[in-house]
Amino acid sequence: MRATDPAVTFCIIVMIGIVAGSIFDRVAGPSWLTRQFAGSTRGIVTSSLIGIAGAFVGFHLAGLFGLSRGPLALVIAAGLGAAVVLWLWRMVR
Repeated sequence: MRATDPAVTFCIIVMIGIVAGSIFDRVAGPSWLTRQFAGSTRGIVTSSLIGIAGAFVGFHLAGLFGLSRGPLALVIAAGLGAAVVLWLWRMVR
């Protein structure tokens, strides 16, 4: 299998999202407002799913804007997309 195989790319994006969500859940935790209204019921699974969604958003936006000069640029964009979506999700929640 080559590194540009769609199945390999899919697995890499999912792993980036899971890692970003796990790290975000451990480091950031729930915001003050979330603890006041919902308690601290948000779990690592939810953060991982939001991270996966963000990784897909970042990956596809990078491809859409023509940043796909190499697979490393797309992987970095997926990580940045996951971080941005997780941060936005924390601000809304």
